[in-house]
Amino acid sequence: MKFTNGFWEPRVGVTPLFAQEAYDIDAEGDTLRIYAPTKVIERRGDVLNRPMLSVTLSSPLEGVVRVRIEHHTGGVPSKGFDLVGATEGVGVAATEEVDGALSAGTLTSGGLTARITPGAPWNLTFESEGRVLTSSGHKSIGYMTLADGAPVATEPVGEVGITQTGLAPAKHYVHEQLSLGVGELVYGLGERFGPLVKNGQTVDIWNADGGTSSEQSYKNIPFYLTNRGYGVLVNQPEHVSFEVGSSTVERVQFSTAGEALEYFVVLGPTQKDVLQRYTALTGRPAKVPAWSYGLWLSTSFTTDYDEATVSSFIDGMRDRDIPLSVFHFDCFWMREFNWTDFEWDKRVFPDPEGMLARLHERELRLSAWINPYIAQRSSLFAEAAAAGYLVKRADGTVWQWDQWQAGMGIVDFTNPEATAWFQGKLRVLLDQGIDAIKTDFGERIPTDVVWHDGSSPEAMHNLYTQLYNEAVFSVLEEHRGEGDAVLFARSATTGGQRMPIHWGGDNSSSFESMAETLRGGLSLAFSGFGFWSHDIGGFEGMPDPEVFKRWVAFGMFSSHTRLHGSSSYRVPWAFDDEAVEVTRLFAQRKIELMPYFYGVGLEAHDRGLPYMRPMQIEFEADPSCAHLDRQYMIGADLLVAPVFSAEGSVEYYLPAGTWTNYLTGETAQGPAWRRDTHDVLSLPLWVREGAVLATGARTDRPDYDYLDDLLLTVYPGPAGTTVTRVTSPETGQTAIVTTVRGESDVRVSVDAPAGATVHVRLAGGEASDLIDGKATLLND
Repeated sequence: MKFTNGFWEPRVGVTPLFAQEAYDIDAEGDTLRIYAPTKVIERRGDVLNRPMLSVTLSSPLEGVVRVRIEHHTGGVPSKGFDLVGATEGVGVAATEEVDGALSAGTLTSGGLTARITPGAPWNLTFESEGRVLTSSGHKSIGYMTLADGAPVATEPVGEVGITQTGLAPAKHYVHEQLSLGVGELVYGLGERFGPLVKNGQTVDIWNADGGTSSEQSYKNIPFYLTNRGYGVLVNQPEHVSFEVGSSTVERVQFSTAGEALEYFVVLGPTQKDVLQRYTALTGRPAKVPAWSYGLWLSTSFTTDYDEATVSSFIDGMRDRDIPLSVFHFDCFWMREFNWTDFEWDKRVFPDPEGMLARLHERELRLSAWINPYIAQRSSLFAEAAAAGYLVKRADGTVWQWDQWQAGMGIVDFTNPEATAWFQGKLRVLLDQGIDAIKTDFGERIPTDVVWHDGSSPEAMHNLYTQLYNEAVFSVLEEHRGEGDAVLFARSATTGGQRMPIHWGGDNSSSFESMAETLRGGLSLAFSGFGFWSHDIGGFEGMPDPEVFKRWVAFGMFSSHTRLHGSSSYRVPWAFDDEAVEVTRLFAQRKIELMPYFYGVGLEAHDRGLPYMRPMQIEFEADPSCAHLDRQYMIGADLLVAPVFSAEGSVEYYLPAGTWTNYLTGETAQGPAWRRDTHDVLSLPLWVREGAVLATGARTDRPDYDYLDDLLLTVYPGPAGTTVTRVTSPETGQTAIVTTVRGESDVRVSVDAPAGATVHVRLAGGEASDLIDGKATLLND
């Protein structure tokens, strides 16, 4: 939101008040309290008829500082996000004196110190190792009062009380502005499909079903990190508006309606460190099962299908030697106008339990689509309405509308009984044989409603998806056990990363949409999400065969891989024979690399680092990586550059070091820009210098014993020691690989469980068996 007209003046109708000075500073144990009047107090009369802002500093986790700004404190505070890793009492508050006079107040947590200077002008800095990371300076903390009709927000649009900017007009707002240094770049803020670097953008944190070709997002996360060693989480589930070097180009401004604003500064010093701390605070992704990394095939959305269609698709994949792991039933497994009633459409699936059992016999996992809305014709609507399980209007009637499903209501997950009721219906579906759930929707949540627990409608708009996905994920974990539960979710908010997987929503069938889809995934990775997927070939429209083939390669080198469309099937033979060959080849390549990929997934679970990593995370000291958004790393060692053109031309960047092409064995020296041309059976896939890449012996399924005939390929690298771990999802056992590089040889030691079979080779050479768990390989 823009409150100013240029740099100097407020917008018409905006009355700004700013924290002008730190008048009093009180340090007490783990809390620092600062009282900031909105005028510099020069004489006693200045304290009268004058608003004051209270700023409280504390720490919920080592290396994290909480800042809470309040005007009036008597209202109902925002519930904030569920900070599962928070531990109170971490920070240490203190005051400093020079010649007997107060010179500063500090709140220190680990290596991060927030320092406030007494008096005017307002000056709050965040420091680490003697360096200022960012600061809140003069006119940074603001309390804004809007006159009626002030041109800051537009009028409400539609039935859900949402404005075109995503913000219902309010009377008062609180904003903070944190400084941006020269060359400082901002990343994150959820799954955003525009430029990866957010500088110069206005970003509204308000979940919306806007597709991938707009400024709207299904997954809005009020968290950003920069290339200067810190991140910021705004702990407000309500709408938050970010002006990233836009309204004030020297600062990031974030604002929300009401009387208070709370945010956290998260220390690095590296971007990996920021993400690890942020996910320690808000939660790390659950471990996902190995089978989920395989190929998912869907019925698509509005296509006609029955059991014979499903069987023909599965037969077609097997007949063409394309490994398939999961089959997904989209919306029309239920009868039209009945969504969601959890009942199979008997006209096309007369024997659902038998069908699911027959598909399980073919070693497939099965997924089904649901949403949190109950159509008026559904057999569940009257039941839910009578029990008070649906969201209500202020007059006590059920909130309904006709967008999506006729007369639909929304399950009120703030009501524990409603949640248990919904979960009970879901258990029946799982007992029938469904293994995974696609949790669609959860974004179009109205604000002109009353929630069972009295929650703020503005806060629940974004928080709803969290309650929805938690309700489903907990039943999946109960049914399948921890580590074997999988969602396929579209919407999310802060903390949603705890319940993987997420997919990128409704894209179109073009190279441009393929590129914007990748930008969304990389932006989400910067926002703490570990696992992400997308609809191969695009959701809307029938992709050109060349688009489909290039997208298949991209999809196989994403964390999760799904063939899904809107009004047309996505089986590869619907395009041409070459599409079949492409799908087979890259599906097998992914399974071959599963010992490495599975380890990357475990790192996402253990450390909060994303599976698909923006180049900036792995190479943040390389300025050439700062704006890259058409390539990425899988884990630390594998670089992928999808091809976004029919003719196969692709331009990409290799950072410093010796890189080896995984597909051809070619080596190249970085730093260097490359322009290659690839046929549809290839794409730039490079292994990083010093990698020890684990590959498996099978290409038919992703969940097998990786330690049975494991191959470790040692790639060129500098002298030194590295440790690699390879875990088998079948046995749970881990082999620990220690690699010592000398000037002329490489020594590899493997501590593996009994029965493991491990081979080692230098890149480009022949494999050698280990003797007593050790191998020595001579360099060329």
